[in-house]
Amino acid sequence: MGSDREEQSLSFEFGVYTFGDLTNDPHSGRPINAKQRLEEIVAAAQLAEEVGLDVFGLGEHHTPNFAVTAPPVVLAAIARHTKRIKLTSATTVLSTADPVRLYEDFATLDLLSDGRAEIIAGRGAMAFLDTYSLFGYELADYDELFQEKIGLLLHINENERLSWNGRFRPELIEAGVAPRPLGGKLPLWIGVGRTLESAERAGRLGTGLTFAQLSGDPSRLKPLADAYRAAGKAAGYTPEQLPIAICGHGYIAPTPRQALDEYFPYHANYFEHIMQKRNPAERLSREEFELSTGASFALAVGSPEQIVEKILYQHEQIGHSRYILQLDIGGVPYAGVARSIELLATKVMPVVRRELNQATTVGKTDGSLR
Repeated sequence: MGSDREEQSLSFEFGVYTFGDLTNDPHSGRPINAKQRLEEIVAAAQLAEEVGLDVFGLGEHHTPNFAVTAPPVVLAAIARHTKRIKLTSATTVLSTADPVRLYEDFATLDLLSDGRAEIIAGRGAMAFLDTYSLFGYELADYDELFQEKIGLLLHINENERLSWNGRFRPELIEAGVAPRPLGGKLPLWIGVGRTLESAERAGRLGTGLTFAQLSGDPSRLKPLADAYRAAGKAAGYTPEQLPIAICGHGYIAPTPRQALDEYFPYHANYFEHIMQKRNPAERLSREEFELSTGASFALAVGSPEQIVEKILYQHEQIGHSRYILQLDIGGVPYAGVARSIELLATKVMPVVRRELNQATTVGKTDGSLR
């Protein structure tokens, strides 16, 4: 396992992502409108690039609670205000999309951004499955839709002209799909929650693997990461072709107490109004919230030092090479988002990279790479 961990520590990437959720402020009760939200998203992406982060992502939901329903459109706007940062979906609900049109959209984004576009494809979060009925699909076809469409998307990525036949879209006969991305292919990742079969599928297909790790102990993902790498190796892919990313919720402040105090009202707001956990028995208490931010748990709320500790713990378990945080759930004001982005880039990122590179150097010396 040595060579893949070595490469990962030397090229560990950091980023931020958002779904653009729309909620009333838990303190003032004031709503945020979609226009303001989108403007703040563009500003956050600009800041992320300015402070040196590597990736900016946009998730996708199709309800009135979210400002981002068309990630490639918003990412194209961001592309005109940035020059270096990678621009990815996080996640595209591929099961309810047309792979041909999706590829056209992101290939166009890739050209506009000078080769910075990526796609993270998934089946859709179980809490937001209304997307299926909205676009005329049956939830009963949940896995079959994704299986067919990821196959077609990968086929398009490899072939400018193709013939194809499936169950859920019209046949393609020597069809040309254009434009083509700047580098010839788009980087493709598969988004996975906690399903072993999905992780193995990503390995067999040779895509990147992105874990949505919003709660719990990341050690639970280790069997999935191992299965992904094993399936990829069996399919003939090298470790460098099998990157792993972790996405999660977080908030960073100068001190642990400040982070907890500022973030908790918005975290609770998100679960009450977006996740519809309005029954008092389902609501997360302050005590439960604080426990969920511990070093061995996924929720990344705390001081920069605590976030460093959390990422290093996760890397010890999973060996990932990319870490992306959602910092704005529940209506967190832009000022808090901006400060978190700056702390992530200036206080967390350099320490994590230094620690991982030192561990790599030690491993080279004594042959005990993690």
